[in-house]
Amino acid sequence: MHSPRRTTAAAITVAAAVAGPLAWAPAAAAHAPEPTSSASAPAVRHLPETGGVKIFKKDPDGGRMAGAAFTLLDDAGKEAASGRTDAEGRLAFEDLSTGVYRLKETDSGSPLHTVAADQDVIVTPGTAVPLTVIDPFKPANLTVKKTDKSSGKPLPGAIVNVTLVDSSGKTVTVTTGKDGTATVQLPVTTRTGTPYKITESKAPSGYELDSAPAKITAKPGASETVTLADTPKRHPTPTPSPTETAPTPTAPAKPAPERTPGKQNQATPRPEASASGAAAPTPSSATPTPQQATGSLAHTGADATPWLLGTAGVLLAGGAAVVIAARRRRSQDAAPTDGR
Repeated sequence: MHSPRRTTAAAITVAAAVAGPLAWAPAAAAHAPEPTSSASAPAVRHLPETGGVKIFKKDPDGGRMAGAAFTLLDDAGKEAASGRTDAEGRLAFEDLSTGVYRLKETDSGSPLHTVAADQDVIVTPGTAVPLTVIDPFKPANLTVKKTDKSSGKPLPGAIVNVTLVDSSGKTVTVTTGKDGTATVQLPVTTRTGTPYKITESKAPSGYELDSAPAKITAKPGASETVTLADTPKRHPTPTPSPTETAPTPTAPAKPAPERTPGKQNQATPRPEASASGAAAPTPSSATPTPQQATGSLAHTGADATPWLLGTAGVLLAGGAAVVIAARRRRSQDAAPTDGR
């Protein structure tokens, strides 16, 4: 009969002989692995489902702007994030769910700038979307006044052109109202200001056009006033046209006969009576009498006395000849009577 110790030792020897080949089985099976079930497959690595937005804030001159406030709204209009830019003009929104957002600037943080327009942002997984936001300068406010140069009263109806002094030459046209003023906002592109010129293109009724331009520099957020004065038109007094009137005929003046001093009372000698007592015939009226001139004689300064004396002598000689002829005829008629 075997003892218990020998039985136990034999059992251990048999177990070791059986277990030895099994211990090497995994190493041999590694060269030809058997298919594994899906439950034992390695897990798939998942990417993060959030993203972000990085904002860079500047002005038109390129300067960085601190203190600008932004709000990010989700597609339902609810606030998803908000904040202000730092000293470098930067602001970051992180851990945002993917999707479309609306970025809204609520404060520019500067007295010279106005807020930028709203814009949409698409957030993608694992990415911070960069955005550069530029705040425009505030526009300048221009007031144009049109007045009477003499009285200073406001003039409505003036048309004025406001032109940007640059290569574009953009022009805006305004018309003065009842109070003689017109207002317009002018874009400003630089911190130091933008030049403009103001020119009148049409004057109010009854006034001269003032074509001389006025020049200004429009600065961000500033107010400018330009006064243009017009001179009233001068209305010349019309000269009356001459009226044609028929001339009134006037009778020519008859010159008064000149009187010779000392000759006014000189009597004309009368012819003597004939021996027979018959009166001597007076000179015939057929003797031509010089006609008086109807016009005035030219006054040459010569004395008219010789002319008058000559005329009187001719008349006396003619009268004497007539008397002598009459006497001879009577003498001839009386001669035959005396012979009988």
